[in-house]
Amino acid sequence: MSTTFHQIPREQPVTPLLDRAETPTGLRRLAESELETLADELRQELLYRVGQTGGHFGAGLGVIELTIALHYVFDTPDDRLVWDVGHQAYPHKILTGRRQRMSTLRQKDGLAAFPRRSESEYDTFGVGHSSTSISAALGMAIAARMQGSKRKSVAVIGDGALTAGMAFEALNHASHLKANMLVILNDNDMSISKNVGGLSNHLAKIFSSHTYANMREGSKKVLSRLPGAWELARKTEEHAKGMLVPGTLFEELGWNYIGPIDGHDLPTLLTTLRNMRELEGPQFLHVITTKGKGFAPAEADPIGYHAITKLEPINAPLTPKPLSGPKYSAVFGQWLCDMASEDPRLVGITPAMKEGSDLVAFSERFPERYFDVAIAEQHAVTLAAGLACDGAKPVVAIYSTFLQRAYDQLIHDVAVQNLDVLFAIDRAGLVGEDGPTHAGSFDLTYLRCIPGMLIMAPSDENEMRRMLTTGYLFKGPAAVRYPRGGGPNTPIEPALEPLEIGVGEVRRQGRKVALLVFGVQLQEALKVGDLLDATVVDMRFVKPLDESLLRELAARHDLLVTIEENSIMGGAGSAVSEFLAAENRVVPILHLGLPDRYVEHAKPAQMLSECGLDASGIEAAVRARLANLAS
Repeated sequence: MSTTFHQIPREQPVTPLLDRAETPTGLRRLAESELETLADELRQELLYRVGQTGGHFGAGLGVIELTIALHYVFDTPDDRLVWDVGHQAYPHKILTGRRQRMSTLRQKDGLAAFPRRSESEYDTFGVGHSSTSISAALGMAIAARMQGSKRKSVAVIGDGALTAGMAFEALNHASHLKANMLVILNDNDMSISKNVGGLSNHLAKIFSSHTYANMREGSKKVLSRLPGAWELARKTEEHAKGMLVPGTLFEELGWNYIGPIDGHDLPTLLTTLRNMRELEGPQFLHVITTKGKGFAPAEADPIGYHAITKLEPINAPLTPKPLSGPKYSAVFGQWLCDMASEDPRLVGITPAMKEGSDLVAFSERFPERYFDVAIAEQHAVTLAAGLACDGAKPVVAIYSTFLQRAYDQLIHDVAVQNLDVLFAIDRAGLVGEDGPTHAGSFDLTYLRCIPGMLIMAPSDENEMRRMLTTGYLFKGPAAVRYPRGGGPNTPIEPALEPLEIGVGEVRRQGRKVALLVFGVQLQEALKVGDLLDATVVDMRFVKPLDESLLRELAARHDLLVTIEENSIMGGAGSAVSEFLAAENRVVPILHLGLPDRYVEHAKPAQMLSECGLDASGIEAAVRARLANLAS
């Protein structure tokens, strides 16, 4: 039985067993009787490490026992272990030779927040989105078959991630191929937010009857002494109960379903995994875990403890925090409630990001118009399309990186039909410590090439609110993209006033150089404008561009500089160059944005500095180009 802790350790815990198990080789030298104590030590270590660095929290605590069992039973790294997304991968990192580097987690040049192939031979796949682990593990199983290898492939997927369609595509294909692989469903009745939907309800049904549970456990004790009898009884029972028991769903898809078993019961986990390791064909193990297991506050509030910020040192001096405005997501959440009060047609849609996109208040005030579609980005977009077909006004709150997944639906289901859908795109640009798998670096590029799209990038909180209203009133697909975190604390006007479409705003009149800003780099650009006596323009609209303003700027400046927190290639700056070329206007232009490489995890300010998007970087780039023009 695992120990429950109530506080995060402030000092390195004493962990004699973990000291001997810093690699899977060392782990496998431990006696099986020592593993439950090891689990307690690993849980303490994880609490201490994440307390020092911040990061994903609850998911890792929930898979302590499973991680130990997998590395104990399977011959990793030769056997392939694929963690879906990787929110739960910190215990895996600790047990695979990276314990001493955990203090660098999510920091510049430190360990990544997720599995990364270049970081360790034990990281077999760097998953970026939910539900992809089964496909990757299937690919590995096929490769092993082609090579005549007996190595095993294991995919660990959560019940939240299982709601995404790709998982079922892979499950279907794997059964067709009779692939030798194991899928472990880590069922904690959680997603990033509270898990929702029919599948979640289906998985939960087995636990709804105490009588059934008692009968099952009692039968198990009796039949366990007879080889194969319990398994035969289980299968008979499941088919008799039809779809009540989760196993039927997966067995009808062609998988050998085992479970559900307690994911915190190490002896049962070890026995089950050993047995399943020897089986041929597609194997499916259903384990029940608790998100935040072993840390009382996280068990009580698994959503709140999905991730945490690092703890301040105990004796740290009190330093006043700089005044900051509301987060951009909070501005969206308030606007959504305000607009919903004005227009009964409005519906809000999120793919499992209620808390992250700040839809909590809306979900409580307008429950009949709130739709959490679980982790299902493609479905979120096409659901919005269907609503728009019949007179509703859907607003899809979605992270930039996850909208990439629904690009096809955005084109074919919304844009081609010119449907009236507003996309509120959160976490645009660089997102900091989560790194390139979660960055929203490309949305301006792939959105602006879609005919009919209205695309806006706010520079502050009030402008964002007005853009949301503008997009809402626009007849057709519209997008407002905004970054993580807060803005410059610009006063917010309570009215629901739109902007004039396609009209930018000159924020500073200068000479020779014009800085054309698409988004939140405006404040940095204004600093540079003062230093260089440059014109500074809040472009506001990526599509349509303010063409008359561009003509004017090109006519009276020696250099145009475009600034955006998006890939330079194909981004807003490219749109400016394309317009000038089409008009045959020859004017020097400098594009500043994200480079043609993946920007590694670090503090957001560090990442922006590395990309030259802070004030000093913008100033240096402009001065260099001016010097080049003068030579």
